Amino acid sequence: MASATFRFYGELNDFLARERRGHAFATPCARAATTKHMVEALGVPHTEVELVLVNGDPAGLDDILEEGDRVAVYPRFTSLDVADVARLAQRPPGRARFVADAHLGALARLLRMAGFDTIYRNTLHDAEVEAIALEDGRAVLTRDRALLKRRGIEYGCYVRALTAQAQLQEVVERFGLAERVRPFTLCLSCNASLRPVAKADVIDRLPPRVAATRDEFSTCDRCHGVFWKGSHWQRMAGVLDTIVCAAGTEDGPH
Repeated sequence: MASATFRFYGELNDFLARERRGHAFATPCARAATTKHMVEALGVPHTEVELVLVNGDPAGLDDILEEGDRVAVYPRFTSLDVADVARLAQRPPGRARFVADAHLGALARLLRMAGFDTIYRNTLHDAEVEAIALEDGRAVLTRDRALLKRRGIEYGCYVRALTAQAQLQEVVERFGLAERVRPFTLCLSCNASLRPVAKADVIDRLPPRVAATRDEFSTCDRCHGVFWKGSHWQRMAGVLDTIVCAAGTEDGPH
């Protein structure tokens, strides 16, 4: 059994036992333990780590730790410019797609409103979330750190904020989504794409006031919902604009 010295930085300390926060500490490592194994054994989900240095050199999560190694573990940077080769992959390749756990329904709806494919059902168990993430290459959104440590989960985010709008801003900033927002292109209820529809085709499903004052509509072919730009649309468009502007500033040059 080897022994290594760890130092965690920034908000990663929130996951540690109180006596280990904010300073270096030595701990025994299991035989042939990887950096990922030890980081998670100490309480930090690997999805929250952006950079690992072992003895001052960039290391991967699968690197084997040896006797006397000094390990520095960093979260997402907001002020330091670190070479891309040193960063651990924090987001899946291609378009951003998510699966939210059973406690993040309001966040899931806001992500869909912003145009991001987000699977959510309040009956999903951890094993189902893991399977969906693995099969579809989705990032897991959760406030359950144990879920992010499951073997099949490669990408994810421990959501710290408590309100849905703050959670959306956190996710947009974390995954660099500010310029990829496509508002009101997905159904809030079932996550399917919306398409424009002629007023004449849906007029029998419209409230009289809406039929008299609105001319542009979209529909979901899965649940057959009909949508228009009413007062709720205007309020939520303002919310999205505020969040995207704030996230765009956060994601700018550091």
